[in-house]
Amino acid sequence: MNKLKEYFQNFTLLDYLLWAGSVIAIILAFFLCGNTDYLNLAGSLIGATSLILIAKGQVAGQFLGVLFASFYGYVSFTFRYYGEMITYLGMTAPMAFASLISWLRHPAKGRREVEVNTLKKREYLCIAAITLAVTVAFYFILDALGTNNLIMSTVSVLTSFSAVALTLRRSPYYALCYALNDIVLIILWALAATENSEYLALVVCFSVFLVNDLYGLISWSKMLKRQKNDRNKQ
Repeated sequence: MNKLKEYFQNFTLLDYLLWAGSVIAIILAFFLCGNTDYLNLAGSLIGATSLILIAKGQVAGQFLGVLFASFYGYVSFTFRYYGEMITYLGMTAPMAFASLISWLRHPAKGRREVEVNTLKKREYLCIAAITLAVTVAFYFILDALGTNNLIMSTVSVLTSFSAVALTLRRSPYYALCYALNDIVLIILWALAATENSEYLALVVCFSVFLVNDLYGLISWSKMLKRQKNDRNKQ
């Protein structure tokens, strides 16, 4: 019990309220939209919890991120969003696992959170170049698979890959890329909802994720400043 209390010692009232609000919004949307696929609900709740933990720099968030990617890959397959399925199962899940290892190896000294990294300009350029190459390749792959909403699915690959790459490198800007990805996913599932209203629950889910990711950007900026102050005092 004491260990659990220590684990959450850096959580604020806002963190708990944000998590509780996310859970309530997702559950309400699920039932109001008439959904019956509880794997979908479980995945959404795991994803929301993952984002709160990642926003606080907690390694457990990456573990939950692997689980969410698996659930979301299944949901994407059911609507022929093959780009989302391939991206999350073939890229996001493995890179979330790699991030888990990276975060375990780079804890912040004296704090129960990951050490925030400051990337050099050339590394950002390298990530941008690789992201562009992956996105172009995926466009042709998704086109060959007959993916629904091809252009938006391709844009999702771009934002997803950049987000997971920056998460792996422990950059605060991971949250900005994920926020952009959330916007793309809101559009994708809104289009899907025109054919099946049950998918409106995913629109709500990714709207919740958008709020959580924007909070993550703010939280990581504070973490970076706090950790720099800690190093200056040493």
